[in-house]
Amino acid sequence: MAADREGGARRRPGRAVAYAACGAVLLTGCASMPDSGDLRGVESTPRQDTLVRVFAMPPREDASSSEIVSGFLEALTSDDPDYETASKYLTEEAARRWQPKRSTTVLADGPGAEAEHVGGREDGASLTYTLTGTRVATVDAQQSYAPAGGAYNESMHLVREKKSKQWRIDVPPRGVVMGQSDFQRNYMSVDKYYFASSTTLGSSQHTAAVADPVYVRRNVDPMTQTVRSLLRGPTSWLDPVVRSSFPTGTALSVDSLTPDDQNRLTVPLNDKAARVGLAKCKEMAAQLLFTLHNLTPTVDEIVLESGDRQLCALTDDDAEAVAARGSVGRAEYLYFLDDNHRLVRLAAATNDTKPDPVPGALGEGERELRSVAVSRDEGMAAGVSLDGRNLYVGALVSDGPLGEPELTSAGKKAEEGLSTPSWDAQGDLWVADRDPADPRLLLLQEGVGDPLVVKTPPGLEGSIESVRVAADGVRIALVVKQGDKSSLLIGRIERGDDHKAGGRSAVSVHELRSATPELEEVTAMSWAGDSRLVVAGREKGGLQTMRYVQVDGSTPEGPAPAALSGVKEITASEDARLPLVGYSEDGIVRLPSGTQWRKVVTDGTAPVYPG
Repeated sequence: MAADREGGARRRPGRAVAYAACGAVLLTGCASMPDSGDLRGVESTPRQDTLVRVFAMPPREDASSSEIVSGFLEALTSDDPDYETASKYLTEEAARRWQPKRSTTVLADGPGAEAEHVGGREDGASLTYTLTGTRVATVDAQQSYAPAGGAYNESMHLVREKKSKQWRIDVPPRGVVMGQSDFQRNYMSVDKYYFASSTTLGSSQHTAAVADPVYVRRNVDPMTQTVRSLLRGPTSWLDPVVRSSFPTGTALSVDSLTPDDQNRLTVPLNDKAARVGLAKCKEMAAQLLFTLHNLTPTVDEIVLESGDRQLCALTDDDAEAVAARGSVGRAEYLYFLDDNHRLVRLAAATNDTKPDPVPGALGEGERELRSVAVSRDEGMAAGVSLDGRNLYVGALVSDGPLGEPELTSAGKKAEEGLSTPSWDAQGDLWVADRDPADPRLLLLQEGVGDPLVVKTPPGLEGSIESVRVAADGVRIALVVKQGDKSSLLIGRIERGDDHKAGGRSAVSVHELRSATPELEEVTAMSWAGDSRLVVAGREKGGLQTMRYVQVDGSTPEGPAPAALSGVKEITASEDARLPLVGYSEDGIVRLPSGTQWRKVVTDGTAPVYPG
């Protein structure tokens, strides 16, 4: 839920300045228990100012069963760190068994609750309530978000305790359940950072940092929560392709973390980290710095300790020498095709509107092009011919030659030929062949030679229309079309051990998951941050839209891009300081931060940043 801001970092919400029980701060629905009558749906609390922490009330003496149910559901949406108030609505045995941090189920509205009067009466010894709603998402025990759909139905059983004669819940719902607006008020998305285990950047040995988004509770010491989540390791989806420098079992040796007045954060660790070397310690500190910039960009130094010994210290500047993030790298140029279908460029960080041809054959117009991609070091470019059949690769140097096509599709139409290509962090080139007779996802090592067919998950339905590889080189975004619908799927790239050494080992994409469950059609997409993409498409019902989405399918905080009519293509840099650029019915246009779309050139197509 990353709000747009300079540098692409995320601002930490303000520290709570008011701590109030619901009796002191009146919030809609907060512990508002009815005195009598049937229990109706528990409405989701409207989103509140995050400066106010919300605490629920414990059950009152002789509360009815309906009050116990509504009070418990409201307590789940409070800022109680360990759900102690919610536990007071349970029997002692149920409170011991209940695991609120096991999962969170997010519903479109607050859960409805209805008593099942068959076999149970208010004046009896037990009652069952059914909780209902429409699923939107789930957050698992690793704090990983996943879109969900379908109906939610779960039983909750109450008993009247023999000794106290009070109603209590003896079978609570699994985990926590709440409405979407309560979820947005209670939780925030943060990126944890790990290192790509088999990917370096280009020809260097620089390690690529990979974002792993999770959700933490916004007003319950989010810094300490986030660090603990980082130490526990990556989420299951990302784990096969990343590594952590923290030794297994490393944990905090304090209950809470707070930066000092010098913007320095000291992180005391248990003895599992006591024997790490200096290089490994600096990697650990870099992971922490990258991660905490989601929450507080004012932390600019990490000090790691174990026992009574300082292990190492690392500043922001030193962290960038340990590993690289896509959101930090700055593209030098924006590239697109002019009205002669040749590759031209503009300085990326300016308002220039007069492009120059790129050096080399692709800028000289030897081949008319339909789409292009430029390598991340901006030394190479790949272009698909106007008829969609041939892929050409050339160096962006003066007098650079252009040989025969590196790849040819048998597709009979341009839209059945090759997709727009994409360069990864290792300098390899990805492209989809959309030939209906032989659809394939292909990789050309260093952009040349015989293509390697990339294995995709069994049962992938539809054809791959568009390909974009993340700057970290371990995640790939695919637009997959099936019939008249298309969706954006995010996959994990796995490579054989000898691939980087030039071998022909298998490269495969695993565990595709939807990033746009609310869209019926995806027209264009591009990476727009370490875990964020920008997407243009059509919602269910036909409404055209442009929005940011997270790789986990959630919607980031902050405004959506300004509307752009007739958008056909869009490109963004992982570096959020650079403007969005689109190709629409008005030509090439760009969107500087905080403004409206501005025309760059009328006669131009296929805009791209490097990647």
